[in-house]
Amino acid sequence: MESNDFTFVLDGENIHFEPGQTIMEAASHAGVYIPHLCYHPEFKPRGSCKLCTVKINGYFGTACTLPVQPGMQVESDCDEVNLMRRRVVQMLFIEGNHYCPFCEKSGNCQLQAVAYHVGMLDSHFPHFYPLRQIDASHPDMLLDRDRCIQCELCVRASRETDQKNIFGLAGRSTHTHLVVNSESGLLGDTDFSINDFAAHICPTGALIPKTQAFNIPIGRRIYDEQDIAKVGHLQPDESLQSNQQGEAK
Repeated sequence: MESNDFTFVLDGENIHFEPGQTIMEAASHAGVYIPHLCYHPEFKPRGSCKLCTVKINGYFGTACTLPVQPGMQVESDCDEVNLMRRRVVQMLFIEGNHYCPFCEKSGNCQLQAVAYHVGMLDSHFPHFYPLRQIDASHPDMLLDRDRCIQCELCVRASRETDQKNIFGLAGRSTHTHLVVNSESGLLGDTDFSINDFAAHICPTGALIPKTQAFNIPIGRRIYDEQDIAKVGHLQPDESLQSNQQGEAK
């Protein structure tokens, strides 16, 4: 098969892909954003949040896990898929306690940015108002489980990148919750560090560095003026650096 045969159709556009790439990888390489929360290019995808669901030749599947095939017809930006994604995001909001105006992650939060991107205007479903444990035992980091969406990114980052295995998930269904692997169950009783990859990968405000809430002022944060489709996986410190470079020009 010639290289020019490695194309598929995404929302009516022909997209080139490399053999072995998933729909998400091929779309990202082509500069096309597919909403996601549990996916990160550093780790093997699991498709657990279902936010990247697309329609493939008339059937639904997760873009982060499905390999591209030549001639594949993929719909991502259509009314049916967008409504499905909006409902997924709404469910994530009502299953936790996400008070964006009072959250220090506001403007840097991927969940908040995705909600704007999919056009979420209300929560649609009744709120659960869970009461989960807040762990402030660590000198540098705060763990607020009320904002956790069980994406497992911190679990995978700690295990696969940091080689520490600090986090895990316990429970089932809506009772699933983040746990800390220490005898006391407290983050302060582990060797977790603010320099760990896991400390900066959370897409919400569940893991927050202490004493750094306004290092990046409101109005200059990643998603304050840009849609998430334009900035992808930038971290807050990258956003500040980018803004500073822009001001220097």
